[in-house]
Amino acid sequence: MTDEGLDPTPIEDRLLFLISSPRAGSTMLARMLGAHPDVHSPAEPHLLTPLAHLGYYNHVERAPYDPIIAREAVRTLVADLPGGEADYLKALRRYSDSLYADLLAPSGRRLLLDKTPAYALVLDFAARLYPRARYLVLTRNPMAIWCSYVESFFDGDFESAHRHNPLLERYVPAIARFLRDANVPKHAIRYEDLVRDPETLVPALCKWAGLTFTPAMIDYGSAGEVATGRGLGDPVTVARESRPTTASLSRWAKDLAGRPEAVAQCTRILASLDDADLETWGYSRAAMQTELDAVAGARGRSRRRPLSRHSLERKLLVGLRRNIQKNAFGRLIRRIRSACDVLLR
Repeated sequence: MTDEGLDPTPIEDRLLFLISSPRAGSTMLARMLGAHPDVHSPAEPHLLTPLAHLGYYNHVERAPYDPIIAREAVRTLVADLPGGEADYLKALRRYSDSLYADLLAPSGRRLLLDKTPAYALVLDFAARLYPRARYLVLTRNPMAIWCSYVESFFDGDFESAHRHNPLLERYVPAIARFLRDANVPKHAIRYEDLVRDPETLVPALCKWAGLTFTPAMIDYGSAGEVATGRGLGDPVTVARESRPTTASLSRWAKDLAGRPEAVAQCTRILASLDDADLETWGYSRAAMQTELDAVAGARGRSRRRPLSRHSLERKLLVGLRRNIQKNAFGRLIRRIRSACDVLLR
């Protein structure tokens, strides 16, 4: 086992998971928490997601090994253990405990923050593995999340984005179910409330997490954070913010204005989401539909934006990915991949 230094507290009791979908403001909140002298906020480790897909709980469809045989083998293995599933979880916990402890120890801080968004899709597993860890859940207006995702990663191409990843249909039910059903220490915050009134919400968050509030958490840009907690796919603009701002609250509506096809898609997505899930998130269908109806009649604005490395990368990816399954470029890529498979096998 990894030596956890002078603090004898089990690593499980020193873990703080920040649960959210992508584009919900989790990087900002991670920077706020990382500005606290007791919290270490490293880059997203993506540690638990692979563990959840080893075959016993979830499984992968394709892998360099046979995932079907592996799935059956691990279930047989767990059935043969003296303690069954409890022994299996204990073994997985030894692995993740060791890595988390080694990640936390050099910082000299008391709590480790893991804000990996993909954990929202394996929350049942996370709660089994770490039932005593703290789970901070951040929600945001689903329409704002979707528009931010499309603009950030698909250069405004709503149809391509949805074909690639129906984000809201995956994350809203999973996080709502966790908020309603999970018997773990959890605390929920809405992004809109956080940026409007951080002076109230951040001290309340600290009290729940067992931290002493420090004003540097709100003015986090001047706090000299050890790590930003920035995600692998975050746009560069995330790192430029220095404190919560309301500037982004209406951005999604401006992105939709004058784009009836995008508004229609958002309306379809909203219709596919469950009322109870939306209420659990803290947003009503009626209010969001009213906002969409208002946007539908609004005039569009110029979509010209300053070019940056991030925006150029996204434009290139969107352009290359468009119709790639059917066009000549896609056929060429598949031939190259087949040749590489032959050479590397």
